[in-house]
Amino acid sequence: MKAVVNDVYGPPDVLRLTEIEKPVPKDNEVLIRIYATAVNSGDVRMRKADPFLVRFMLGLFKPRIKLMGIILAGEVEATGKDVTRFKQGDQVYGISIKTFGAYAEYKCLPEDGVIALKPANLSYPEAAAIPFGANTALHFLRKAKLQAGQKILIYGASGSVGTAAVQLAKIMGAEVTAVCSSANASLVKSLGADIVIDYTKEDFSKNGKHYDIVFDAVGMSPFSGSVHSLNKNGNYIRVVHMSLPPILKGLGVSLTSSKKVIGGVAIDTVENLNYLTGLIEAGQLKPVIDRTYPLVELAEAHRYVDGGHKKGNVVITV
Repeated sequence: MKAVVNDVYGPPDVLRLTEIEKPVPKDNEVLIRIYATAVNSGDVRMRKADPFLVRFMLGLFKPRIKLMGIILAGEVEATGKDVTRFKQGDQVYGISIKTFGAYAEYKCLPEDGVIALKPANLSYPEAAAIPFGANTALHFLRKAKLQAGQKILIYGASGSVGTAAVQLAKIMGAEVTAVCSSANASLVKSLGADIVIDYTKEDFSKNGKHYDIVFDAVGMSPFSGSVHSLNKNGNYIRVVHMSLPPILKGLGVSLTSSKKVIGGVAIDTVENLNYLTGLIEAGQLKPVIDRTYPLVELAEAHRYVDGGHKKGNVVITV
């Protein structure tokens, strides 16, 4: 089968298209013919091994797993003898967070993995735009215990996680302030944002307004200013929270005040994926796709995501 692999850490050019052996499902696995995958900020960090902490997870000097990619949408081609949840021909989507391997034509996953039937009203590319951003946003919004009527500010509202967070926060009944560039203001307003702040013209942390939750989807919000902008008992969510200085500062805030800094790794579950499917089929949550590339142009897709200005998701057709 065709697959894109990387033998070393580095720029997008380390990604190369090649032929590898097609996987065979174990007794508890399904073999999925992948029709679409996606490139997200996490993929870029793993490819570059940036931050350095990535090397302790994937390999100190070179990646142990050479076939990356975590998002997939496709069709079940075969099942192991013990599989009961899925059958041949099922249209599915999900996340391969433990073994990666989605930058390929086929992938085997255990039937109890984070895979679910694809929303009936989405194409494969549209489905591939959901699992990373929406699962991450849902995880952290629930961790922050967002309630109807609360005020939330979402920093980086036009990215993969941000566009999902805006929609989910509105579904949960919050008043949403979105921070992005003026070029993306109409996009986030169309997703439900009540107020939009252009970060190139205004520092939200200096306008005197306060929020129950400050949700940083991209790791670029001012730390002290974000904490200062919280109401008493407010939560500062940092989706990108992987370097030591902010982790230590966050612990300090959480231990010495009524405010909390919440980071860590989002836990992806099939229950969350099924919940998102229900919202999509009800017309409440929609995918946001910036660009689509074929698998052969995966390096170019990574180069575009590297630029840090994508709107929503970058999807790869396989």
